[in-house]
Amino acid sequence: MAERFETESRKLLGRLRDAMASDDAGQERLDKITHLIATSMGCEVCSIYLFRDEDTLELCATEGLNADAVHQTRMKMGEGLVGRVARRKRVINTPNAPQAPGFRYMPETGEEIFSSFLGVPVQRLGETLGVLVVQSKTAREFSADEVYALEVVAMVLAEMTELGAFVGEGAALAARHSQPVLLRGTVGQEGVAEGHVWLHEPRVVVSNPIADDPVREAVRLETAVGLLRVSVDQMLSMSAGHKDQEQVIEAYRMFANSKGWMRRMQDSIASGLSAEAAVEKEQSVARSRMGQVSDAYLRERLSDLDDLSNRLLRTLTGQGNDTGAEMPIDPILVARNIGPAELLDYGRKLKGIVLEGGSVGSHAAIVARALAIPLVVHAGQITTDALNGDHIMVDGEQGIVHLRPDDMVATAFRDKIAMQAAAQERYTSIRDLPAQARCGSVVSLQMNAGLMADLPSLDGSGADGVGLFRTELQFLVRNQMPKRSELSALYARVLDAAHGKRVVFRTLDIGSDKVLPYMKPNDEPNPALGWRAIRVGLDKPGVMRMQLQALIRAANGRSLTVMFPFVAQFEEFRAARAEVDKAMERERILGHPLPEKLEIGAMLETPSLAFAPQKFFEEVEFLSIGGNDLKQFFFAADRENERVRRRYDTLNVSFLTFLEGIVKRCEETDTPVSFCGEDAGRPVEALCFAAIGLRTLSMRPASIGPVKSLLRRCNLEDVRKVINEARDAGEMSVRSAVMEYVRSQHQV
Repeated sequence: MAERFETESRKLLGRLRDAMASDDAGQERLDKITHLIATSMGCEVCSIYLFRDEDTLELCATEGLNADAVHQTRMKMGEGLVGRVARRKRVINTPNAPQAPGFRYMPETGEEIFSSFLGVPVQRLGETLGVLVVQSKTAREFSADEVYALEVVAMVLAEMTELGAFVGEGAALAARHSQPVLLRGTVGQEGVAEGHVWLHEPRVVVSNPIADDPVREAVRLETAVGLLRVSVDQMLSMSAGHKDQEQVIEAYRMFANSKGWMRRMQDSIASGLSAEAAVEKEQSVARSRMGQVSDAYLRERLSDLDDLSNRLLRTLTGQGNDTGAEMPIDPILVARNIGPAELLDYGRKLKGIVLEGGSVGSHAAIVARALAIPLVVHAGQITTDALNGDHIMVDGEQGIVHLRPDDMVATAFRDKIAMQAAAQERYTSIRDLPAQARCGSVVSLQMNAGLMADLPSLDGSGADGVGLFRTELQFLVRNQMPKRSELSALYARVLDAAHGKRVVFRTLDIGSDKVLPYMKPNDEPNPALGWRAIRVGLDKPGVMRMQLQALIRAANGRSLTVMFPFVAQFEEFRAARAEVDKAMERERILGHPLPEKLEIGAMLETPSLAFAPQKFFEEVEFLSIGGNDLKQFFFAADRENERVRRRYDTLNVSFLTFLEGIVKRCEETDTPVSFCGEDAGRPVEALCFAAIGLRTLSMRPASIGPVKSLLRRCNLEDVRKVINEARDAGEMSVRSAVMEYVRSQHQV
């Protein structure tokens, strides 16, 4: 029985291939296909519904329903049985459609006389393109073999759609990868960029979804899987000693040797698919599940399977990463995800980055900020929609990506870029002037950095110094712990490039979302509040001591400024300070020159430190308010969670009052205090910080010009009055009042 089923399935796919190879227009092909499927499956009805837009399905071809309903019947995602198949990406198989939950009667189709209903999603790599339906008058549930056969056909339809088989006058679809696409994601790094797509992993195109010889295809699959298993074993041997890498590759090995995975692909081949199409069918199922699974571990495992499928497809098709395509002169990198080392390999040649996955705190986002490259994460199905060379515009201010934009969008976007470029030219004229407000107060504007590549921005931006040098990037981009001599040489080059300007080195800030490749990850329910930063350093003092020694040697008698991250308690700072004293004594004994001036500070990133004993504020030599972490802890709003991270305003009265309290405590002990983070680089926020007494702000280099421009045109005493009046009036936020003040002074 199974053999007869496989033979019938292969016959059907053979007829579909003939239909695809014909010179018929797109609509004629669709009509032929519905007839072939209905005849082969012994059903009165076969219908193909395809998406007209992201939320609307349209009846595009039918055998058995009223022909006049074609291109007239439409439904929203989730509407009716067809809409439910599309939304859930799952099969619906019922012997009594009118009684099934969600049934919607559409009188124009004439479908009320058909009882049985089988609908399967037409999807490719997790993207649902439409729904394939068969119906019959006889009330029956379709067999498992019939369901599988229709899923195989739906897979072929998806590939045919990708190859443009249904394009043409009166056809159901416009050409794939030719229409404008708007994608909304999340801001990873601000900025705007226009360029052309460069795919980090080029698309594998399956040009032969149907095969004549299942035996040959099975051998091809067996051979390719054998090569895959060998490569995974090689990867495993190379990762020996790196437990976290071994765990990932062991997961790869488990999937590569999975009998169930292999059997499902062999079944698809027996049904008439080529080896490539069989692999991609499994990959589509995995991607579809990935979008529905909430458990992070399961998502990670499905992602492993997806990566293995890509490797297998490249082996079968011979389409490696080197496709012969030339990188455009204005590349916008598009990827599902990317590691920090790979991103650094591209360097500053990239104009922008768009990731399907990622997060605002990911390693890639950290590197993108260091390189000042606009980044959008969580950008929908960007890797499915984009092709190498596609025109693309990235709005890192709004988290929006325009793929293949039309002329109106492109013109408006270029106007925005031109306005920003003109503003930057204006900022150049004040680059060497102080950030002095009209009341006479001067604010020191410093820059954040993390790579040697950042340091040229120190002079070009007009920054007074480096308020934060992130030392973890040198650890994140390596596969093993860097040597002390390597770090010392790097830190020395940083100090050389600063030309005597102050550089604040933040010691290793790892943990939470920044796990070293060679560090065993900890299974923590809430890593942002877990074992990270100074907690790691004090529990594993060997790395901290090595880094402190490297910094002291890099200074080579010059001034040195060191800052410890995520200090929550006074005793943590004292313990870290004691490590500095030990390192200094060791270097003295070894005869190495000691810094002529040594400053030791802390980052205030937890509300608890604001209420530390007076003695802490007397002992610490400077404080830097880490706004990114402090804000999320103050508001109990995870900055990685899009549902809540934008609900709370930095200029909320409660938060500003809290910051004022910190400033007052620092004034009492004459402790220098600064604000460091994304908000410091937003002009209105920076103006308010300065008005409440913060006289040092540290931000990305590109923000220094806009912040300085606004500060020079405002009176901080007036802004302070506006803040106090809004607070006294019971306002939740001072933003509206301050913006009104700025507008009234013709400052915008």
